[in-house]
Amino acid sequence: MSGVDLRIREVHLFQRHVTLRLPFRFGAATVTQCPQAFVQVHAEVDGRSFEGASAELMVPKWFDKSPALTHEQNFEQLRESLRNARDGLLASGTAMSSFAYSQTAGEAAVAVSVSRGLPRLAAQFGPALLDKAVADAALRAAGQSWVDGLRAGVLGDPWSGQLKLVRPTQVVLRHTVGLADRLTDSDPGTDPQDGLPATLQAAIERHGLHHFKLKLCGQIDADLERLIRIAEVLQRVGSDWRVTLDGNETFSDAASLGRFWQTLHNTPALAALLQRTLLLEQPLARAVALQESIATLGIGVPVILDESDDHASALEEGLALGYRGISSKACKGIYRSLANAHRIAQDPRLLLSGEDLTCQAGLAVQQDTLLAASLGVQHIERNGHHYVDGFGSAPADEAMAFVEAHPSLYDNASGRPHLTVRNGRLDLLSLHVTGFASAAMPQWRSLQPIH
Repeated sequence: MSGVDLRIREVHLFQRHVTLRLPFRFGAATVTQCPQAFVQVHAEVDGRSFEGASAELMVPKWFDKSPALTHEQNFEQLRESLRNARDGLLASGTAMSSFAYSQTAGEAAVAVSVSRGLPRLAAQFGPALLDKAVADAALRAAGQSWVDGLRAGVLGDPWSGQLKLVRPTQVVLRHTVGLADRLTDSDPGTDPQDGLPATLQAAIERHGLHHFKLKLCGQIDADLERLIRIAEVLQRVGSDWRVTLDGNETFSDAASLGRFWQTLHNTPALAALLQRTLLLEQPLARAVALQESIATLGIGVPVILDESDDHASALEEGLALGYRGISSKACKGIYRSLANAHRIAQDPRLLLSGEDLTCQAGLAVQQDTLLAASLGVQHIERNGHHYVDGFGSAPADEAMAFVEAHPSLYDNASGRPHLTVRNGRLDLLSLHVTGFASAAMPQWRSLQPIH
């Protein structure tokens, strides 16, 4: 099957307020609430109409970490990116494949957003959501699931026929430990008393977790103290636990990163943790990350890029400087993930990780999880279920529609649907449906339009 050519007839943008049950702190930012963006497209193929959809949380202080901007200004940056992507897609005027739309309308929208002052990471946000929604419509038009559709070339991209795609049945969940997270029940801090785990210890006991993502603040004394405390909690898990470390751009140059890593290496209480560390994610600020080599710093684990992944050549530039991989995030674009997976497959020393921007229950977590897992990622950071109570403010019948469509992914035993985590894993069997990972849709009338 060749790529499905679609003609985009309508694009609708929406948002829904999300309140976090626990504060999520990463880098210098603490998030307690933010909107989730939704995209609905109507496309025509051979005279028939098909719907496609996507969703992504509009997290502040990640796409643009300028301290001069408020959270609301960050949200508006992402709304502008969405509007520019919508306008570019509707202006295309001709039928083409999903990938062709991304390369033409999507890239043009990024250029418009950048010309209006948005950083590239924020500028990519809107086109990334449109890419997912258009891909969803194309797969529905072809009657194909995500993996089968990629194998058949439905999206018209150049990598699918060369990738070793897998049809995943499950994936390991890597639990985020934010900088404000309580580690044990005796720690002071937020406890919403909602029956869900409020500490690292409780989450491990509830979900059988064994993979973890630990946020760093870049201040050696604070990081040492917290990592030692985390290691003490994890030692109780058993011998098979693993961690990744996330620098979140907290280091200003390679020299300071090298000193930091050496200090960790010279701390006996962290020996077991470092032996179980799988990777270090984006430690350097994006302004310098692709300017300074890290090859001689002696960091004993692969260092990968994340926030620097705002242009097509980012991975190749990073490899030349000593990086050994990059993250897959749907908010950066599905075709970026496919391209990076294709490059990484050529060298067994490189790795593709699966990271999360607090993906919410429903479209966001389903599409992002299946994207990474189908590319062979074995463990994926998932944290939306920890920081938000199930489907949050979504209507109850919308949440139940997703539970009924994907019964192995969600649990409704408590009367409030939540992501099901068993033995530290997610069951992905129900995601192999026609379209992009979902047999349910949001209740569009319940959402607030983005004009």
